[in-house]
Amino acid sequence: MKNQEILHQITEMADEERRLRDSLTTDRTGGQAERRRLGELERELDQCWDLLRQRRARAEFGQDPDEARVRPQSVVEDYQS
Repeated sequence: MKNQEILHQITEMADEERRLRDSLTTDRTGGQAERRRLGELERELDQCWDLLRQRRARAEFGQDPDEARVRPQSVVEDYQS
């Protein structure tokens, strides 16, 4: 996956995340399925950002960005900002 494709995917997921947050804010009953999907999106977004950072770092240091791989959610969840 190339950087532009990853950024496009991030944008689409961020839009869905925003819609879900708005829906949960306006609809106080907030369905469990929406909350579950929101959690999934947050973890998937973390993975996408991590992959993009890996690709950029590899390119910066003269390595092949295509060798970057999606890391498991359990790994990227523990990163500190």
